[in-house]
Amino acid sequence: MDKVIKVLMIDDEERFCKTTARILETRNMTVKTLTRGEEAVPELEKNPYDVVLLDIKMPGISGVETLGLIKKLQRPPEVIILTGHASADIAVQTTHLDAYDYLLKPCDPEELIVKILQAYERVIHK
Repeated sequence: MDKVIKVLMIDDEERFCKTTARILETRNMTVKTLTRGEEAVPELEKNPYDVVLLDIKMPGISGVETLGLIKKLQRPPEVIILTGHASADIAVQTTHLDAYDYLLKPCDPEELIVKILQAYERVIHK
């Protein structure tokens, strides 16, 4: 793969963000991290990203609300939900809002990379 995949990670767990970003950056991905959902739309309006990794439980607006705002953008990226709080209700809500996938933390790094690559394929074929 020649193109660098641009990933935006929105999660309030700094340690998780740093560890995950380090892993993804070894796989031809650039990663920017934000800690609040409110920061997502302004960042996405300024800079295009291919894939967003989005936590559900954060200070301020929730990941579900953030996903809804992201999907209203003119060219929204694919969004993968990463959460440590499993809930059938949240899974259904995020699916209805067109999240690409829903993974539980801690997730296997290889599984996450595969999901990002699959989401990226979907982005380039839109």
